[in-house]
Amino acid sequence: MITETTVECPYCGEPFITAVDCSAGSQQYVEDCEICCRPIEFMVEVDGTGELAGITVLRDDD
Repeated sequence: MITETTVECPYCGEPFITAVDCSAGSQQYVEDCEICCRPIEFMVEVDGTGELAGITVLRDDD
């Protein structure tokens, strides 16, 4: 199940919409910011029903 959510880039501070594949369960991955192109680390939490429970975005250089 693909869920669209808005996140704020930890580098430039701009919000953008990203798609999260909740069928893969909780996960961690790196994706570039659509605005400034810097790498963002995404930490996705999916609950037992397959719904997005939370998402944390971090700078990749932290």
